[in-house]
Amino acid sequence: MTHITVIGGAGYLGSVLVPALLRHGFAVTVLDNFLFGQNSLLDCCFFEHFRVLRGDCRDEAAVRSAIAGADYIIPLAAIVGAPACAADPTAAYSINLDSIRMLLRLRSKDQRIVSPCTNSGYGIGEKGVECTEETPLKPISIYGVTKVEAERAILDAGNAISLRLATVFGASPRMRLDLLVNDFVYRAVTDRFLVVFEGHFKRNYIHIRDVAKAFLHAIAHFDSMKDQPFNVGLSDANLSKLELCRKIQEQIPTFYYVEAAIGQDPDKRDYIVSNAKIERTGYKPEVSLEMGIAELIKVYAILRAKKYVNA
Repeated sequence: MTHITVIGGAGYLGSVLVPALLRHGFAVTVLDNFLFGQNSLLDCCFFEHFRVLRGDCRDEAAVRSAIAGADYIIPLAAIVGAPACAADPTAAYSINLDSIRMLLRLRSKDQRIVSPCTNSGYGIGEKGVECTEETPLKPISIYGVTKVEAERAILDAGNAISLRLATVFGASPRMRLDLLVNDFVYRAVTDRFLVVFEGHFKRNYIHIRDVAKAFLHAIAHFDSMKDQPFNVGLSDANLSKLELCRKIQEQIPTFYYVEAAIGQDPDKRDYIVSNAKIERTGYKPEVSLEMGIAELIKVYAILRAKKYVNA
């Protein structure tokens, strides 16, 4: 049986990915510090080949124990987003970058890594030109810099795949409301009103279930994909913030939005992305932006308190 270790497996992405791995017949070990007191992996405890360890991704003994015997390692633990990283730069560097360098030192060369990166590393793109995996990375924030440097270390070490994720949206047992689509739909449902800054800035989007699918795809096609980065997003969802608002308004007609100069994106994310490279390997997302918005509307009939953030 193939054994996969997921470091940070109880977070927003891990809480969707880990059950998917178990359902596909993998043995899974999760290392997580359960910082937010989440119980998102309780259903996984039924699986015989599920092991969970409480510990920190920066603790060498904990990581060594977690990866022992693993065929694949998926390092998800991270301080995610420019604001969270700016609030605690020391934690951002130690978790996003230093823990990866330690992991690379501890793993054996035959242990395979599938790691998430972010396409916010592209920074400010050229108008009308899609960013491909060959486009120079120009990270601006601490978040972008640490993730890009971690990707470089992982790919340089070899026997690894990096998935450059678009802005993720959708429901997770460890929900986050601070991601752009999740946040905008929440405001549309609860406030019916939104003031948008930098409304014409474009970015790409991807549903969290399709992110989990991308990890499964990378594992299944590891030999042909290894030692390369791949953009992972919806090819028909390179949208500006204002275009996203219009998509939400189609399903919530009473939602009103207006643009104003009230803020700025610390990552300066304004780009469109090509996902053709991973699509050529046979990967196709299944969840459209419209489907995700419909899902989130139902989610927010249940979740009313805005406590699901990465802070």
